[in-house]
Amino acid sequence: MPEPSRRFKYFSTMIKYKILVLAGILIASTMMLSAQTSADVMKERKEIQKMTKAQVKEKASKTARKEAKKYVKDGWLVAPGGLPIEKQLDKSYQMQYEYEDNFFPKYIMGEAMSIGENYDAAKMQALELAKQNLAGQIQTEVTALIENSVANKQLAAEDAASVVQSVSASKNLISQSIGRVVPVIEMYRTKDNKNKEIRVVIAYNAEMAKEAAKKAVRQDLEEKGKELHEKLDKLLGW
Repeated sequence: MPEPSRRFKYFSTMIKYKILVLAGILIASTMMLSAQTSADVMKERKEIQKMTKAQVKEKASKTARKEAKKYVKDGWLVAPGGLPIEKQLDKSYQMQYEYEDNFFPKYIMGEAMSIGENYDAAKMQALELAKQNLAGQIQTEVTALIENSVANKQLAAEDAASVVQSVSASKNLISQSIGRVVPVIEMYRTKDNKNKEIRVVIAYNAEMAKEAAKKAVRQDLEEKGKELHEKLDKLLGW
């Protein structure tokens, strides 16, 4: 039988060994997950690239070509290197009709127009306004869900009033929480005074939009000291 000091050293060594083994397994698992995630991202990007190339070669739909003629007649152009207007419109139509497995739209679309002395300034302003448009749509959708929950007696009127107030106050927060958007349409025309008028349409993943709303509403509720997070999670599927 080993002496107490030796037994202590023995168990101490065994514990250290097990910790090292567990750490090794954890690191290996993390690396495998990271590699898998990276592989998935690369696969998705390749598929998007392949699809984009195919779309460039394909002829635009009759509806898109007809609509594009109207824009061209009104003086709208695309920046050098950009897709033709009919292709951009085709892409917009396709994304608007993409749905998730639960039959909800995959994307929400935001659009805006802006005028500036130069192209870049007008484009930046238009993109910001388009994000505000997205935020407004998210805001409206969440408000409708809250109002519907009161009608179905899933949420007390007092709690609903607090949430709706937070939703109404969180448009800017929602806009700031919106991540990377997908540019769908970008066209411009030159005004008589040489200013540039830009029209943009952007798309944003509906699930990511829900996350943006959740983050903004929670932040506002926390600042007001309202404890409604669990109710909201259950009610809105967050």
